[in-house]
Amino acid sequence: MDLNSASTVVLQVLTQATSQDTAVLKPAEEQLKQWEIQPGFYSVLLNIFTNHTLDVNVRWIAVLYFKNGIDRYWRRVAPHALSEEEKSTLRAGLITNFNEPVNQIATQISVLIAKVARLDCPRQWPELIPTLLESVKVQDDLRQHRALLTFYHVTKTLASKRLAADRKLFYDLASGIYSFACSLWNHHTDTFLQQIFTGDEAAATSSLERTLLSLKVLRKLTVHGFVEPHRNVEVMVFLHAVFERLKQFLECSRSIGTENVCRDRLEKTIILFTKVLLDFLDQHPFSFTPLIQRSLEFAVSYVFTEAGEGVAFERFIVQCMNLIKMIVKNYAYKPSKHFEDSSPETLEAHKIKTSFFTYPTLMEICRRLVSHYFLLTEEELTMWEEDPEGFTVEETGGDSWKYSLRPCTEVLFIDIFHEYNQTLTPVLLEMVHSLQGPTNVEDTNALLIKDAVYNAVGLAAYELFDSVDFDQWFKNQLLAELQVSHNRYKPIRRRVIWLIGQWISVKFKSDLRPMLYEAIRNLLQDQDLVVCIHKYDFEFRTEQFLPYLESMFTLLFQLLQEVTECDTKMHVLHVLSCVIERVNIQIRPYVGCLVQYLPLLWKQSEEHNMLRCAILTTLIHLIQGLGADSKNLYPFLLPIIQLSTDVSQPPHVYLLEDGLELWLVTLENSPCLTPELLRIFQNMSALLELSSENLRTCFKIINAYIFLSPSEFLQVYSGDLCRSFCELLKDITTEGQVQVLKVVENVLKVNPALGPQMFQPLLPSVFRGIIDGERYPVVMSTYLGVIGRVLLQNASFFSLLLSQMACECGQELDQLLGNMIEMWVDRMDNITQPERRKLSALALLSLLPSDNRSQF
Repeated sequence: MDLNSASTVVLQVLTQATSQDTAVLKPAEEQLKQWEIQPGFYSVLLNIFTNHTLDVNVRWIAVLYFKNGIDRYWRRVAPHALSEEEKSTLRAGLITNFNEPVNQIATQISVLIAKVARLDCPRQWPELIPTLLESVKVQDDLRQHRALLTFYHVTKTLASKRLAADRKLFYDLASGIYSFACSLWNHHTDTFLQQIFTGDEAAATSSLERTLLSLKVLRKLTVHGFVEPHRNVEVMVFLHAVFERLKQFLECSRSIGTENVCRDRLEKTIILFTKVLLDFLDQHPFSFTPLIQRSLEFAVSYVFTEAGEGVAFERFIVQCMNLIKMIVKNYAYKPSKHFEDSSPETLEAHKIKTSFFTYPTLMEICRRLVSHYFLLTEEELTMWEEDPEGFTVEETGGDSWKYSLRPCTEVLFIDIFHEYNQTLTPVLLEMVHSLQGPTNVEDTNALLIKDAVYNAVGLAAYELFDSVDFDQWFKNQLLAELQVSHNRYKPIRRRVIWLIGQWISVKFKSDLRPMLYEAIRNLLQDQDLVVCIHKYDFEFRTEQFLPYLESMFTLLFQLLQEVTECDTKMHVLHVLSCVIERVNIQIRPYVGCLVQYLPLLWKQSEEHNMLRCAILTTLIHLIQGLGADSKNLYPFLLPIIQLSTDVSQPPHVYLLEDGLELWLVTLENSPCLTPELLRIFQNMSALLELSSENLRTCFKIINAYIFLSPSEFLQVYSGDLCRSFCELLKDITTEGQVQVLKVVENVLKVNPALGPQMFQPLLPSVFRGIIDGERYPVVMSTYLGVIGRVLLQNASFFSLLLSQMACECGQELDQLLGNMIEMWVDRMDNITQPERRKLSALALLSLLPSDNRSQF
């Protein structure tokens, strides 16, 4: 592709590719796709996206096509790979000028340079790093920033490589440039602090951006650039400097207002400092040992003393808590039961931890966690009042403990309490004892404190097992608190029922459960409290629960209809499923309303596959409870099974496992085989082709069809089944072979006349397996079961099979039969099932009156 003549044409097509009109856009995309493999195309793109006079959208498209082309065509072994000459020209062009004025395009250019560096640096591109190091020194602000941005992305990409040779190259790079990176970071940091002090806000913002980028570079070099970083003096000097810089930046955040333009960048830089420490601790726990004491002192002072007031913001507190948690929980710092078996590094780290976590320190951390961080805020109380569902869903988010303050404090409390439970148990019990008896509903602070303490007791349930008589506490205090109906007592009622849910699997007498059910039934009628009830996992004795079954089921169903959050509906369905599973057939009088509602819920959940999984689970238990009466659900049930098990439908990725289980349960409880139920089996061939972990369930489904209505089922699907089995046996595990042959055996049981003809293509391989002396006993036993049933139930077919095998093996019929009998008798001990042993014995005896003259 000639650059001069092609540039105009490519520019025109790129312009068309930015169009909102699909009639213009699609042809342009097709043309660009064809040009991707043309020599010189990427040189044209380089000229276009580095030409600052062109339209920004056109340049954006050009840089994206260039970046995507690196993944496809830069490697030498790639189809239509770029020539070495063109790549050399492109590498040189990419680092000629760091003067891109548009931030988004500058970032994309930095990323694509890093992609090339991943493949070519340093061997084919030795000048990249020196060029970047020189460019970050220039006085021009724009060029310096763009070079620093590229330096970061290159470092980040090279640090991510994991092959041993690549790691060695990055170690060499890190040791070569670490000193320069530190001096660069210190320079920009000092400049920023000076400019903030003098009030030069615009300049400070620019310097802070460079400080952030240089710190990002140092983070990658420090964490990934050294095998034993604690042996490198510069690394340890930098890490110790992080604490001083953090203090300086936190003081800056105190001095500048929340409206300041660089406030957001400042907080991001503070968080990045903490990420340096967290990443280093994660990757190099023993190298971190000299930093344990200082890290704990720093984090605890800002989180658990007045030093953090007015300075620490929420995300910073979360990071400090994560740092404490990682040190407390780190397995590298935990000695073995026999101290002499522990490494010196572990003992040193454990000694530092022990000397820091004294009783006063632990007591203060525990008290402050409970009495300060566990307290519900005004904002949380308002949210609960206005949107109780949304509050509960947010409170129980997946990995929120890493990023959100409340979950993070709870995780830290659990880890510290587990590690130092002997020290902290008396502290927590003292807090509990101070809250005995009812609390004045007018004293909001006292109510919040009680909620927080109860939260702590619930989180530490397993640690407090031997220290709390929960049964007495439930009878004497908690049950009474559940009965306080005042509106302001709602937080306590909510917390108490949650607390019981935490303890019920730890320590709770079954005799007390009827009292609990009575309390739950009352609470279920309070729509502001029910959102915490639906997570309560009923662990009950059926006979104790039956008196409450009708009212509980009705209230739970009402709740299911009233809640709107997908997560809430899933939890309510989970509780309903538990109830149905436990009471089994005794649920029948009460499920009519649920049966009528589930089709509507299924339709409403079209965009929520996880909710549909919960519906499938509920249906599984419902079918088991209804038994043969479940046939009345077929108009709703069978289309659901059809959709869930159809691999051509996208939802099957989420629904398949539960859908197969529902299919099997439906068959097991079906009084007869309906045409609609038979039709669903069309999905099975594709499922067998998947050969997934669900194969065992598929075989159970096939067997269920065979036993439910063998003639009708086999008449329609025997051919498909045989073809699928032939394909499966080519590449399947030993266990899978056994499952296939068990199906064949079941067909022979229920249809001895036609069964052998249906599976004729499979039987020669079974016969050969016996002759060859299959080495797996379970497989051999199954082989003998199949052939024994054919021989005993359809002697004429066996004779034809024997003749066929004699032809194929080039042996006399009597000789082949003798070899088979010899192997059969030799392997009789492989057959462990009494039924199959009896079958084999009868099959062998049936040969005694035979006209064949074997070698015996």
